[in-house]
Amino acid sequence: MFSQTWKKYLPVITILIKRAISAEQVMSMNNTDFERAAGGRKIKFSFSHLQLNKGRVNTEVKHTPFARELATVLQEDDITKMLIADQFLEFSLNNNFQLTIRNTAPVEEVATTHADAVAGDDSENIIAGEPAE
Repeated sequence: MFSQTWKKYLPVITILIKRAISAEQVMSMNNTDFERAAGGRKIKFSFSHLQLNKGRVNTEVKHTPFARELATVLQEDDITKMLIADQFLEFSLNNNFQLTIRNTAPVEEVATTHADAVAGDDSENIIAGEPAE
């Protein structure tokens, strides 16, 4: 029911997913787009804690069909599928139609990635004949 509306916002959501690696992102959306798609039915549009962990929806939390449609649209689009495949993201939408995208990567994942980058720098110095610091 809301797939077309989510697809309308998909290009901007894709950019925000890229930016969410470094900071929380917020996008204001037009409520009339969603109200028209609802066809006059009373629907709760807000949701929270829609987590996509490495491209998969967290099934521990029961999500509304409205939120699940966003997840489906993200998983079906080729570009966003690649972006979310290695990220831990959380989406929420408040009553003012502000979509928040937050990176929720586990601390050990971030630490491992940072350690690998540092190790990669040291190995390059050793190969070049310089001692590692």
